[in-house]
Amino acid sequence: MVFLKSGAWALIADGRKALFLRNSGDTKAYDLRVVWHRTMENPANHEQGSGRPDRANPGPGGRKSAIEPTDWHQMAEDRFALEVAGILNKAHADGAFEEVVIVAPPAALGELRDHLSAKASGAVIAQIAKTLTDHPIDKIEKILKSDLDSL
Repeated sequence: MVFLKSGAWALIADGRKALFLRNSGDTKAYDLRVVWHRTMENPANHEQGSGRPDRANPGPGGRKSAIEPTDWHQMAEDRFALEVAGILNKAHADGAFEEVVIVAPPAALGELRDHLSAKASGAVIAQIAKTLTDHPIDKIEKILKSDLDSL
């Protein structure tokens, strides 16, 4: 069982949206308040690309082959995770929170984890692989409480 203390933060994120929430309640009744939020426009990859993949020509007698197309959409999501982790690192260094719970889909959670500073990583009390960014805050409170109670 993990408890989200008063003053602790919850980061609810995915590849395009991040909610930084602070628990103004106690460990029994969460009262999550938005500290800051960030969103990013990220159209589908086919809307960002520039046509068909290039071809590699290795020279005389070689076979041409397609070059793997760049996944612009994924690159934007990875940059967003880097930015969100930077915000979390700075907030922790500035003393904004002592403990944080991170809730994000598995890929975004991995990217966030890779970019957290050692000190901010030490403040993470739980990581939940789930997408909650499109839920209202009262629903996030209930889901988060249930998930933390089961850890």
